Amino acid sequence: MKLVHAIHHCDVFVFNWFMNRKHLDLCTKISRWISKTGDGYLYFILGLYLYHSDIPSGRPFLIVALGAFLVERLLYFVLKNGCKRGRPQEALPNFRSCIIPSDRFSFPSGHTSAAFLMATLLDFLFPAMLWPLYGWASLVGLSRIFLGVHFPTDVLVGITIGVTVAALSLRVMIS
Repeated sequence: MKLVHAIHHCDVFVFNWFMNRKHLDLCTKISRWISKTGDGYLYFILGLYLYHSDIPSGRPFLIVALGAFLVERLLYFVLKNGCKRGRPQEALPNFRSCIIPSDRFSFPSGHTSAAFLMATLLDFLFPAMLWPLYGWASLVGLSRIFLGVHFPTDVLVGITIGVTVAALSLRVMIS
């Protein structure tokens, strides 16, 4: 239990460090926009593109991506509803997030796990896009902290879930 308390204490410290750097209104506006790119609409559009494209491995990849997304969402929901970690607004006195989150609990960050899942999967099809994809996914995770709806460990676990599920799914596809 001491370890959990120490991790939470460190998490709150790092979270407050982030909050002390977002004094600019522009940072919040940019974070809102970046966060919206991880809402899932782009994933759907990308799926339609891959389904109708001439990319040779597009359709098999799409099937693997859908399976990976289902596994990622299942793991996300089990952890979110099993851990029931309160969002920063509930856990920290006198703190208000910049947006109203879609659900009550913060652990793990679903936006981050989905963004890293997609970035890792898309790296398989478009290896030249590795840095832009991971850059975008990282910005999605950071935006969730800057908007005040996630602690840093929520984002770190989201990254781990997304990359791990994608890597395992691609391994299944390749073998």
